[in-house]
Amino acid sequence: MNSRESEGLVSLGKKSEYPTDYAPQVLETFVNKHPGNDYWVRFNCPEFTSLCPITGQPDFAEIRISYIPDIRMVESKSLKLYLFSFRNHGDFHEDCINIIMKDLIKVMDPKYIEVTGFFTPRGGISIHPYANWGRPGTKYEALAAARFERHE
Repeated sequence: MNSRESEGLVSLGKKSEYPTDYAPQVLETFVNKHPGNDYWVRFNCPEFTSLCPITGQPDFAEIRISYIPDIRMVESKSLKLYLFSFRNHGDFHEDCINIIMKDLIKVMDPKYIEVTGFFTPRGGISIHPYANWGRPGTKYEALAAARFERHE
């Protein structure tokens, strides 16, 4: 068994099998080798798509995910497959952002996380939902409050 498999990583290095609907179970994590350090991990996903739950028309967005890891980190290929799973999933923009954040909290338990969606305009209006979370009772909870207050 190689080190990827011993950590439970099954997608990395294998042919991609794309889920046909929302699939949080494809998210995989691995052990952070530097849990004592505070540092940012940022993902920029410029090709996110989901469906409008009312019309069924596609919505396009750039999703930005930033987090401060603790013990576990999300594996990037599994994140790509997870985000792709929204392609046939119908939810409002704000729901997608909150679902993504909550699913990542569930699998990683980061110190801090924020997710922003830059959805392209539909009907002349673009929507940019933002959600963040900091571990309760820690300095990261205060970080979440401060970043939320300053968010544009």
